[in-house]
Amino acid sequence: MHPHYTPSGMDPVGGDDRPWYRFYSPGVGRVITPPAARSLPELVANAAAEYGDRTAFSNLGGTLSFAEVDALATRFAAFLQRDLGLARGDRIVLQMPNLLQYPVALFGALRAGLVVVNANPLYTVREMEGVFRDAAPKAIVVLANFADKVEQVLPATTIEHVIVTQVGDLLPAPKRQIVNFVAGKVKKMVPRYHLPREIPFRDALARGAKETWADPGLGLDDVAFLQYTGGTTGGAKAAVLTHGNLLANQEQFMGQIRATLGEERQSVIIAALPLYHVFSLTVNCLGFFRFGAHNVLITNPRDIPAFVKELDTSRPDGLILVSTLAGALLDNGAFRALDFDKLQLTVAGGMAVRSSVAERWRNVTGNDIIEGYGLTEASPVVSVNPTHHPARIGTIGVPLPSTDVRIVDDEGAPVPLGTAGELAVRGPQVMMGYWNQPEESRRVITDDGWLLTGDVAVEDEDGFFRIVDRKKEIIVCGGFNVYPGEIEDAAMLHPKVAEAGAIPIPNEHSGEVPKLFVVRRDDSLTEAELRVFLKERLTGYKRPKEIEFIDELPKTNVGKVLRRALREMEAERGSA
Repeated sequence: MHPHYTPSGMDPVGGDDRPWYRFYSPGVGRVITPPAARSLPELVANAAAEYGDRTAFSNLGGTLSFAEVDALATRFAAFLQRDLGLARGDRIVLQMPNLLQYPVALFGALRAGLVVVNANPLYTVREMEGVFRDAAPKAIVVLANFADKVEQVLPATTIEHVIVTQVGDLLPAPKRQIVNFVAGKVKKMVPRYHLPREIPFRDALARGAKETWADPGLGLDDVAFLQYTGGTTGGAKAAVLTHGNLLANQEQFMGQIRATLGEERQSVIIAALPLYHVFSLTVNCLGFFRFGAHNVLITNPRDIPAFVKELDTSRPDGLILVSTLAGALLDNGAFRALDFDKLQLTVAGGMAVRSSVAERWRNVTGNDIIEGYGLTEASPVVSVNPTHHPARIGTIGVPLPSTDVRIVDDEGAPVPLGTAGELAVRGPQVMMGYWNQPEESRRVITDDGWLLTGDVAVEDEDGFFRIVDRKKEIIVCGGFNVYPGEIEDAAMLHPKVAEAGAIPIPNEHSGEVPKLFVVRRDDSLTEAELRVFLKERLTGYKRPKEIEFIDELPKTNVGKVLRRALREMEAERGSA
């Protein structure tokens, strides 16, 4: 038995009476019990048997029931096994946004015993080549909109089979044909490409329907995903996540979510983060599916008017998004006019929630944004603010059941309460290691199983944790540590500031000083006005020595501010 899968009521590893236990939702124990399913495909089958004809996913006006998802996934698994001859442990890439095809392809690949490599559709050809060479996949399922990039990278990879899907492939006729025609011919969203041996996704399902799926006999310790990440430090690398990791984490996280939403009726949940992102993968695609919710998949959350129309139609019980998307919605008048009576839960993942956004969200919707903390290496959720308590803005809440957290110094020793140090995590959601990188794996996972996150955190007296900043992004100003997130938070409190990003720049006297990039909400904002505002909120060495107004901050596909890109931009200017 896994050391963290102890019977309910027993203490997890560490055994001490942690102060955060008292904040758990009623009915949520200190530890999780062994999962009911031995693998993710078994989880899918169990949910299909329990919820049958209920709607599991909807997107672009189409729906799939739990039973339909299960049946289509089985067809796709049979196709992969029988027609393509893929074997247990082979890698397959999925590269598409939130469409009905994603859960079908995902669950089918896992049911065939394959290891899924989630690829961001926005990857450049160079990024794709790096990931594909590292993962050595044998197959890929790609949206036609991005097939031209697959054509370019294919000769340099191990990929033998290319399955291409169109946006509307799982919509009912004639809507399917209309959507695909508009995407390809009217909106010109599908660049020209040439893949002579491509297999249309619908053909794959039809061929799989004529075959018989063979159970690969998966267990908790089998690898389910190579989930690529920037890692705790350095360049892109793949976290090796097992079926047990993902089963554990959705159980850890979903306990208090279920307690908040209740189970008297089916909940409607908006999945605005891409399912290929590990947070939405665990919470939406697995967690809410496992517990019978209806996931509304948002293909393009940046189209705010269309997103708001979907919210008006769906009237969701829960929203899963990022802080920047919440801010964009709040700036939309139609969103502010919506009826939020049904909304019970708003969870922000992927990045820290700005206090200004959280306050505006509460004022507009009457609902708190629940903030948590996670990283790809932990499948991903580590801690969350209790959903049955008022939100503690600025904290990441308390650790999940069966999760040990401690703050350590540079030598790995625990620091006194209230002292900043590196956040270390241990629990059943922690990855096996990095794919083909044993030295890097040993550097971030200690011999006794602690994952060193690279994030600087502080534990409060009552057991709530606060992330101070990324360890590698600390600005050392005259010997003092300055955290970019603190500067950004202070700037975001100004009503004329829409977004902010802070980086270090060289300084002859202090070594490094902060520079702040600002996107204005109101063009009347001046540098002098902002400096006066920050002077009241930041001590001298924390105040930015330079402020630059820009039209847009560089961000990842899930809305995180790319401080690295800001540093690179600044470095290029310095060398010019």
